[in-house]
Amino acid sequence: MAVLGDARRREILETLLGGPCSVAEIARRLPVTRSAVSQHLGVLRGAGLVRHDKRGTRHMYRLDPGGVAALRNYLEWLWQHALSDFKDAAEATATPRKSRGAPRGRKAIRTRKEDKR
Repeated sequence: MAVLGDARRREILETLLGGPCSVAEIARRLPVTRSAVSQHLGVLRGAGLVRHDKRGTRHMYRLDPGGVAALRNYLEWLWQHALSDFKDAAEATATPRKSRGAPRGRKAIRTRKEDKR
């Protein structure tokens, strides 16, 4: 998750959604140097989110389906726990309404005022 805290890395992942790209192709699409792209790709590779294949002298990077699936599973697990905790909190603060006779509308208020006279 810490890897995705960097906006540039998220942009690189979004770029790779379109298919495999070389470092130079990614650098052309983003306002960053090829050296910086290489460093970010190294971090993303270390996290298991991207793979690379060598094609001649170029390294082509693409999303790693296994790493992306693991990230998705984690986020789904986290979301389910958050929803469950929210539900529990909402149910704990909800108080059942008890019937107290006449509804508390204008008529009930007028009646109380008349009683005070």
